[in-house]
Order: sequence, then C-alpha cells, then structure tokens
Amino acid sequence: MALWFCRLKTDWKILRQPELADIPFVFAMPDHNRIIITALNAIAQAEGLQVGMRVADAKAITPSIKVLNDSAGRENKLLSAIGEWCIRYSPAVAVDLPDGLILNISGCCHLWGDEAAYLNEVVQRFQTKGYTVKAAIADTIGTAWAMARFSPAHTIVPVKEHKQSLLKLAPAALRIEQPVLERLHKLGFNKISAIMQIPRSELRRRFGDRLILRLMQALGEVEEYLPLVKEPEPYQERLPSMEPIQTRTGIEIAIRELLERLTARLASEGKGVRTATLSTYRIDGKIQQVSIGTNQATYQVEHLFKLFELRIAEIEPDLGIELFVMDAPKVEEVVIPQQVIWKGKPKLENSGIAELLDRLAGKVGTQAIHRYLPREHYWPERSMANSTSVQDKPKTFWRTDVQRPTQILSPPQLIEVSAPIPDYAPMLFRYNGHVHHIKRSDGPERIEREWWLEKGEHRDYYVVEDQQGFRYWVFRSGHYGQRQHQWYIHGFFA
Repeated sequence: MALWFCRLKTDWKILRQPELADIPFVFAMPDHNRIIITALNAIAQAEGLQVGMRVADAKAITPSIKVLNDSAGRENKLLSAIGEWCIRYSPAVAVDLPDGLILNISGCCHLWGDEAAYLNEVVQRFQTKGYTVKAAIADTIGTAWAMARFSPAHTIVPVKEHKQSLLKLAPAALRIEQPVLERLHKLGFNKISAIMQIPRSELRRRFGDRLILRLMQALGEVEEYLPLVKEPEPYQERLPSMEPIQTRTGIEIAIRELLERLTARLASEGKGVRTATLSTYRIDGKIQQVSIGTNQATYQVEHLFKLFELRIAEIEPDLGIELFVMDAPKVEEVVIPQQVIWKGKPKLENSGIAELLDRLAGKVGTQAIHRYLPREHYWPERSMANSTSVQDKPKTFWRTDVQRPTQILSPPQLIEVSAPIPDYAPMLFRYNGHVHHIKRSDGPERIEREWWLEKGEHRDYYVVEDQQGFRYWVFRSGHYGQRQHQWYIHGFFA
C-alpha cells in the first residue's frame, strides 16, 4: 500500500497551530539567493501559488500570505515519525521521500476484514488526525505509488491487473526525472501504453536505463526494496485489539497470548528467549516499551510472564492500547532441559535457579545480584572475578585450606590498632568510630605481593573476633616497626 500525503508539512503545521487553517500560508527556504516556496496549504494553492515559486512573486499575487521558515530534512523526520506510528498496521513500513510511505501489507489485511476495510481504516485515521492522504493497494510498489498519485480516488488494484491499471496513466507515474518526462512529452508519449509499445532497446538508447528500470519495477519484473523505518525482529509476534485495551487484566491476557505464540515457535526450533521487549501502541499515537532479560535461554511461558508481570505497572494504557508487539531480539540455543527447581540436588545448571534470579532481578535490579568466580591469584583483590551469567565456568578452584571472609572491602579501610608486642595480633582496633576489643585471634597468614605485577609491601593477615562475637579479617602492611606499616580491615565473616 502506498500512502501519499498531499500536504504533509502544512497539515502537520495546522495540527500544531489550528489558527493557520483559515489563512493562506507557505513554507519557504533559501535557494541560490532566492527564497523559494517548498510547501503550501490548500488555500494558497487555490490562489494560484505553486511549489518552486519565489516568495516575492507569491506576495505579489497574495499580499496577505504568511511565510514560514522551512528546514532541510523536515520531510524525512515527519515521515519517519508517521511511519513508526504506522507499524500498528504493518511491521514493514518504508519512507518514500518527499511525501509518501510504502507499507508491505501481506498477511495484515485479514486482521481488519479485507483490503477495502484495511485501506478505509488507515485513510480515516489519518483524515481524523488532520492529514490529507491518498492511498492505493497493488501488487508492486511502483503501481501502488502511481495509483495513489494519479488516480482520482483511493484505489485497490486487483491481483495481477497492475499492468492494465498503468496503461492510461501519464509517464510521470513511472517516477522518472523531469528532463526525461519533457523529452517524452515532446515526442508525443503522453500515456504509459504508448511507451510500452516501443522496444526496450530503443527506449534505453533514447531515454537511458532509468526509464527501463522504473517500468520493470512497476510491472513487477524487477524486485524493489526500500529501507524500513524499523527493521522487524526475526522473532516477533503481533496482537491487534478489536477494542482498545485499558485494563491490567487485558494487558496480562495480551502478554500471555504473545508469549505462547513466541515460545511455541522458539521451542520448535530448539531456542529460548534471552531478552524480550513488549511494545504497546496507544490510540493517541504514543508507543510504550518494557523489556525483560533472562540468565539463560528459556521458552517457559509462566517464567517469562512473571518477569513481564513485574513491569506491567510501567504501562499506561490511557485511552486504550490497540496493538501489542512482542520482540525477542536475543535468543539462544536451549541446551539445558527445563526442569523443576529443587528437584534433586540443586545446582547452577538447574533452570529453576536461573528463573529465580530473573525474578529477583526484576524486583531489585540486576545490579544488586552478584556472582564471583575464583581467579589464579594470591593477592586477595585479584583472587576473584565478577560474573554476569550462571553459564560461566570457573577456571580454577576456591581455596578451602585457609579462612576467607564472605565480604571483602574494596579497597581495604585504614584502622587504628593497639598490639601488645610486635608481630602479634592486635588487642583492639578502632573502625568507623567504634572500638572493638579482640577476644580471639588466629594468624598471622603472610601474603606476599605479586611482584611481577606491582611493587609494594607484604601483608600479615589475622582473623580476629571481638567481644560481641563478630569476626573480621585485618592485616598489617609491611614489617612491624617500619615507618610505612599500617593496619587495615579487609573483610567480614558471616
């Protein structure tokens, strides 16, 4: 389907300034030391003004005309925004500069009944919003474009009749350049039917390859592609609403329906969701999105639904949602069989663990969940690494021959210590304004600095317990009696 916005810029401006609807006004911008009209409303056109006319000449014809400054690229911005809104009617929408859109409507019309109902729905929505639009449906982009601009009314070309529909149209319907059109007119080619009677070798010799290409595209002999406003995800499901959805229950039903369709397709291909995005299209044109992520690929509907359920409060239906779109931009092969949590001995490979982490992340955020893996380093700060996935495997083993705290401070915090004799555990230490009297201690454990990475003093670590039964990991940096020796607290035991 081709959509032609007959007065794109001026209709857009009237929507924002309704007082302009009853006066002649134009958009204009400089061009080679002249101010040229780039767009005009219906009133200005009725008074004889045209696109490309100098503003000075236009004011001589209509002194009361209002001139607005135009900007380069405005058509592309407007059409891109309108095209994104049109995704509710088709997942494949392309901008056709300077004043049109092309929609691939294959498989979409039945959602509104048939092609006629589909076309009427789209046209009426734009007319209600204030845009003057003409639409046409055909087998090819070229034919739809031609019929939208050169037929007297909205048109639906029957299947395989696009060639016949082009015969009576002017050559300009083939989207060819003005110099070629002028040469065709001089030679008496006023209809496409006359052009099609000439051998293509002669047309190419006289008018170039562009005319042949456009003719073949309109006839469907050559495929034509346009860059889409938004490339649809390979894994996407759409659910239009016959009546606008305004309730949480309706949103939940839509999410579950989309997930069932999406996961059924993924399961048949041996894949699962890693990230998914729900887009809701409201009848006022606003588009809202919520996304979820999983620690491992899954096609379990209930698990994915619970993740989205935590985000439903972020969706504001306002006057109603008319389209739900579920995208899965990241999927992976499902290599772990789906199973029930805590069935047998639980491990990280258990899918229930990953599902539990996903639900926790949905509530408290992924930044609040940490997993650490051991690294082959003696220095405590380097002996562990952050991991963002339960799929990551450790490259070495945790040390179990020595005590290590459950919480490490980064960096270690300076403390004040009183020790009875050199090279002995402290009797007390002060940390954050509190004095801790040591009742028990174990150590020292000397950890040498990794000299091949950096220079510095060794550390003598002690595990100490205060009068309240709390245990801490403290160390002295350097030998006792050296000027640079200091005491630090480095961790807490559970």
